[in-house]
Amino acid sequence: MFKERNNLRNGLIALVTCLFVVVLYSPLMGRVMAQAPTAATTAAWAETSTYAVGEQIDANLTAATAPLLAQGLNQPIVTYVAMLNGQNVVPTRAMTDARGVVGAALSGNRLVVRGSFRDLTSAPRDYATDPLDPPNPNITSAFHIHQGNPSENGPFQYALDVTLNASGRGGSAMGDFTLTPEQLQALQNGMLYVDFHTTRYRAGELRGILMPA
Repeated sequence: MFKERNNLRNGLIALVTCLFVVVLYSPLMGRVMAQAPTAATTAAWAETSTYAVGEQIDANLTAATAPLLAQGLNQPIVTYVAMLNGQNVVPTRAMTDARGVVGAALSGNRLVVRGSFRDLTSAPRDYATDPLDPPNPNITSAFHIHQGNPSENGPFQYALDVTLNASGRGGSAMGDFTLTPEQLQALQNGMLYVDFHTTRYRAGELRGILMPA
């Protein structure tokens, strides 16, 4: 009797083991395992995302610095970066997945700005058909530089030239400005910020402060 039970138990163990091996190496399980994120793949995805943002920052800073280097200026170049998202919008945060990166290079009082953005919820605000009251003829695009504290909406300073990509929800921006002494001081004090206005978020969908890079 004992020998028969032992044989039965061994047979069941062998059957379960065979079933486990078959399922483990089946095509379906292979696809499931391939799709399931592990700790290693999650870390790799996070690193890739961070690296992509880092690449964008480097690209914008390189593009902003290039015109200054081409002139062979003797003055030092100081670089700044603004990380744009909807959480920074004041007074009400924008519920958006949109992101933007701005790189700026300062030499003397000349500020060269290069930016990029993606995943806007809607088209950029058109100030020709949807102007401020009273209208401001200097606001020629939806991508602006303002002066003010992080917790307030400050006065408009400059508009960037915007180029949209094929989707109309991303693209690039550029600008070249001569700062006043007041604007220079504001930049050094972390009181120049960049924002992007869209038709859905007329008051701003993206915002970020220019900070030393």
